[in-house]
Parts: sequence; C-alpha cells; structure tokens
Amino acid sequence: MSRIEEALKKVASQRKRPTEKSLELNKIEKSAPVRPKTVKERVGALLDVVPLKIDNLMLATAREEKTIVVEEFNKLRSTVTALTKGEKFLNTLMVTSTASEEGKSMTALNLAISLAKEQDHTVLLVDTDLRRPSVHKYLDINPEVGLVHCLRDGLPIEKALIKTGVGRLVILPAGEAVKDPLDMLSSIRMKEIVQELKERYPERYVIFDTPPAQPFADAGVLAAFLDATLFVVREGKANREDVAKTVEEFKQHNLLGIVYNDARVFLKSSNYYYYD
Repeated sequence: MSRIEEALKKVASQRKRPTEKSLELNKIEKSAPVRPKTVKERVGALLDVVPLKIDNLMLATAREEKTIVVEEFNKLRSTVTALTKGEKFLNTLMVTSTASEEGKSMTALNLAISLAKEQDHTVLLVDTDLRRPSVHKYLDINPEVGLVHCLRDGLPIEKALIKTGVGRLVILPAGEAVKDPLDMLSSIRMKEIVQELKERYPERYVIFDTPPAQPFADAGVLAAFLDATLFVVREGKANREDVAKTVEEFKQHNLLGIVYNDARVFLKSSNYYYYD
C-alpha cells in the first residue's frame, strides 16, 4: 500500500471515530429532560389537523350557520361554564338520561363542539356508553382502538385519542361494544383514567357520554368518579315517574340541571315548529 493510500485510510478512520466532545454532547442530549408543552403549543397541535367532515344534521354546532338550535346549545354552554367555574373547576362532566333514545349522545357532542369552538376551552369527549357506543357514528369515523382497549389491554390513553380539527375537540371513542361493561367501568383502572384525564390538562373540559341510567348501573357508577352530571330528558319519551325517580337519584352526584330535548315550540313570528 502506498503512503498516499495509508494517509487517506488514516484520515477516514479518524472521521468515523467519534470525538470525546461529540460523545459528551450526545450523552447530554439523551439525558436532558423533555420540556413539557405550553398551553399555546398544545392548543396549536389540536388545531393543526385536517378537520373531520361532519355531515350529520343532528350536530348543528359543527356547522357555521347560526340557527336557533345552535343558539340553544350556546346558551347551554354558557350555563355549564357558569356552573362549573368557581373556586374549584368542575371539569369532568357526565351526560346521561333515563331511557335510551333521549338524545344524550347528540347533546354531549353538540355541547362539546360548542365548548371547543370557544376561545378559552379545549374539550375531550369520552364515549363511555360501552354497550351501544355512538359517538364515532355521529362523526362518521371508524376507530380501531378506544377506551375499552385502555381498560382491558392497558393501551396508553394517548394512543386512542382522535383530534377532530373541529375547534379544540378531541375524542376518546369506546373502541368496541362490550356486552357487560360494568366491571370495567367500576374498576380501579377506570378511576385512574378519569383522574389522569382530569389532571393532565387542568384547563380542559372532559365530557363523558354514558348509557341511560334506568336500565343500567353504569351511569351511577361513573357519576361517583366525576365532578358533575347533566341530565337529558326527551319530550314524550320516558315515563314521568321514571324521570323523577332517576333525577332524584342523581341529585347526590352534583346534578347541574336538565336539558329538555326535542321540545316542540311554536314561533309566533314564523308559521312553523322547530325541534330543540
């Protein structure tokens, strides 16, 4: 081997060999703590996604039109924020009803969207109706994982979250239907998840859509973990005595109020009825 070839080989080997300085810098980079994201950075990450295309007519707050229904949900938003913001922020809120098909999921979604479009709030909507999950259907999405996988399989919560791009709204879908989810919902793991969601971003509302309260114990179990309850009553749907009994039971779980849904109202200024 010529002297030139030997010199070139020596230079190449020195280039490949890391210096003590580069090794030290690499060590510092790996050991440096990860800086937590600021509120501005977290909000920016929520907005930096392609918004879901929501075509469901029941989700009036997802559209830009200022209809009467949208205004009613904005009033509900204002009432909820007034009742939950005080000396202690009651940021975990459950939406339930007496019977099925009273519009609790639709109410939870419209309220969540209305809150998420406001400047001051980020919102996480959790589908805890593991018997008949419907949040993903309203949004026309097909999530592969969700809350069930976090409870049953130990999936980290962040792996199941879906950024909607609709305001500052994030969804934790159910993932799949479960025949008898009561053990899951009453578990220590569920309580830990609620606490984690409550404390991870203290400025965020976390809304839980639950099964109806009369046929199942799920809502009553979850209410014990949460700060407050919002009750949905659909006109002409549930028996009055059943509604009164169920509402009385939920008074012990900080019942914020009742949303009277699907009420027929006649507007004197127009010759038509609308449904809230």
